[in-house]
Amino acid sequence: MTEELAFILSTADDSMKKAINHLETELIKIRAGKANPQMIDGIMVDYYGSPMPINQVANISVMDARTLSIQPWEKNMLQPIERAIIAANIGITPQNDGALIRLFLPPLTEERRKELVKKCQGEGEHSKIAIRNIRRDAIEHIKKLQKNGLSEDAAKDAEADMQQITDKFTAQVEKHLDAKEKEIMSV
Repeated sequence: MTEELAFILSTADDSMKKAINHLETELIKIRAGKANPQMIDGIMVDYYGSPMPINQVANISVMDARTLSIQPWEKNMLQPIERAIIAANIGITPQNDGALIRLFLPPLTEERRKELVKKCQGEGEHSKIAIRNIRRDAIEHIKKLQKNGLSEDAAKDAEADMQQITDKFTAQVEKHLDAKEKEIMSV
C-alpha cells in the first residue's frame, strides 16, 4: 500500500476517533438519574460581561446521588449562575440559599427516560453520519489517486479497508448507545 493510501486511512481513523470522543462527551451530559458534575459543563455564565464556563467560576460537587452543589468563588456570582442554569433549560430548577446553589435531580419518570433514550439515539445518529461523511471523503481521495495512476486493485483494497474501519467505529457507537440506554432505563 502506498504512503498516500496509508495516510488517507490513518487520517480517517483519527477523525472517526474524534467523532466517538464527541459522542462520549455528549452522552455524559445526558443525565441518567444520577448527579454528575459534567451535566452542567456546557453552561456558560456571564462573568463581568464575558461568558465563562460554570466550572471556572464555581466549585461543583456531588452532595448525594441526586444532588449537585455549586459554590461560587464570589458571592455576587450566585444570581448569574442561577440565571444561566435556568436559561440552559436542563430540566432542573436551581435552589439558591445565599451561599451555594443546589440542584436536586427529580427521579425520572418512564416517559422522561424514553425521551432521554431518544435523545441519546439522536446523538448516536449524528456520530454515525459524521463517520459516514469521513468514509465518503476518504473514498473520494482514493478515487482521485486512482485517476492519477493508482492501480484498480490497490484502490479496491483501500476502499475495503476503509469500510472495515467504518464498521468498527459504527459498532463502537452502538456499544456506547446500548450502555447509555441500560443506564437510563435502570431504575
